[in-house]
Amino acid sequence: MPTPHISAEPGQIAPLMMMPGDPKRAARIAQEYLDDVELVSDVRGIGCWTGTYQGTPMSVMASGMGVPSTSIYATELFRFYGVERIIRVGTCGGMHPKVKVGDTVIATAAHTNASISTLLVPGINLSWASSYPLLRGAMDAAAGLTDAGIHAGPVYTSDLFYLARPEIISGLVALGTLGVEMESAALFAAAQQEGAEALTVLTVSDHLTDGSVDMTAEERETLYATAVKIAAAALLS
Repeated sequence: MPTPHISAEPGQIAPLMMMPGDPKRAARIAQEYLDDVELVSDVRGIGCWTGTYQGTPMSVMASGMGVPSTSIYATELFRFYGVERIIRVGTCGGMHPKVKVGDTVIATAAHTNASISTLLVPGINLSWASSYPLLRGAMDAAAGLTDAGIHAGPVYTSDLFYLARPEIISGLVALGTLGVEMESAALFAAAQQEGAEALTVLTVSDHLTDGSVDMTAEERETLYATAVKIAAAALLS
């Protein structure tokens, strides 16, 4: 049955899903990559489209921005709609020197300052990791894309967008963190809670330390081809 945040009927959302944060990016991905696509939910401007990809049912739905929004949608999709695999296809700010604007980051894990890491088990700071079957599928897909800059490693899910703390960046970079975003820890946590699978594949839209020119808002919305190719292949793997 529909939830307060998703109006689709049972069976209208596929078990496999790509999930960008931006509703406009979700619409573009659905229209450009899915066949026989249909809008099945549009509550609060967060659209969900279902179609097929290479003959397999697949959905695309936006998560909105931040841990709370992502937690709501991912939990409801896993728990009430039978979604089995969600891959976030979004953007991140590059942190590590080897990562450049326009590159793609496959997130193996998500560090976070969000309280989600301490709320679920008292006294424990939980770690959030991607699902290995999806990660392996993504790495296999990435191996065939020799013309793209692709990196695999941890990212940082921040609960604050405007947080001027250079020591946090330098400390995370020293530990191999590739980029910063705001949703992956929530998605990974929901998947672990619900016995499902999740992964994040990100396009680097700006860089925190190397002085690169940031992508424009339009570029952030449209330059995602490598991430989507990797994500779709991983979902099918």
